[in-house]
Amino acid sequence: MQRDGKVRVIYKDWPIFGPPSERAASVALACAEQGVYPVVHRALMTDSRTIDDEMLRDVVTRAGGDWLRATAWLAAHADAVAARLRANGREAYSIGLAGTPGYLAGRILVMGAIDTNNFERLFARAREEK
Repeated sequence: MQRDGKVRVIYKDWPIFGPPSERAASVALACAEQGVYPVVHRALMTDSRTIDDEMLRDVVTRAGGDWLRATAWLAAHADAVAARLRANGREAYSIGLAGTPGYLAGRILVMGAIDTNNFERLFARAREEK
């Protein structure tokens, strides 16, 4: 995406693995106001540890975030975060996503993780169909 330079990335957190996944997505969203959301999101998508507050605290602090600030923000905005996650889930189902990760480029939907070469092909194909 950085190499291409003409791609806009929009993250849509969609916790599909129950309460721990919902907690992780909520914490990630709470980190946005600290400017560390992308790093936290990436870490959560690749970390194989059990999701609990100890793990989440570690991810947030390693990303340069403040755990207490994130949890305070989340407590103050819990209803809005929960509504956003529900809306993301409805949107995911409406476009045909069956799980995460998923990528939408133009009208092309790709399900599952893809590598750099496949991202380049996806971008090119989406531009061709424009």
